[in-house]
Amino acid sequence: QVQLVESGGGLVQAGGSLRLSCAASGSTSRFNHMGWYRQAPGQLRQMVAVISTGGGTNYADSVKGRFTIIRDNAKNTVYLQMDSLKPEDTAVYFCKAAMYLTNWYSPAAGVWGQGTQVMVSS
Repeated sequence: QVQLVESGGGLVQAGGSLRLSCAASGSTSRFNHMGWYRQAPGQLRQMVAVISTGGGTNYADSVKGRFTIIRDNAKNTVYLQMDSLKPEDTAVYFCKAAMYLTNWYSPAAGVWGQGTQVMVSS
C-alpha cells in the first residue's frame, strides 16, 4: 500500500519562507509525477506545482518565481520550497502522486497525502 506523508507546514509572516516535504512509501516506482495542490477555506483545491521523474516541472502562475519544487528520487521524496510567502498562500497543502500526468491532474485519480496547514500572517 502506498502512502504519502507531508510535513513542514506552519505559521509564518508575510515575506517569509517554508519548506514542505512529502515522503512516499510502498510501491513508489510507478509514481512518475509528484507534486502539490492546495485548498483554502471555501475554495476549490488548486494545483501548485508538479515534477516528473525526469525533472520536468510545471507551476501555477500564482507561485511562479516564488516556489520551487524539488524531487529526490533516491528518497522517494518531493519538496516544495516556498519563498516570499503571501497571506493568500494560506491553505492546506496536499501532496499527490500518480503514474501518468493526466492522472495527476485528475481529482479522482492518483494518491493523496493527508495535507499540512500553511498559514501566512500579514
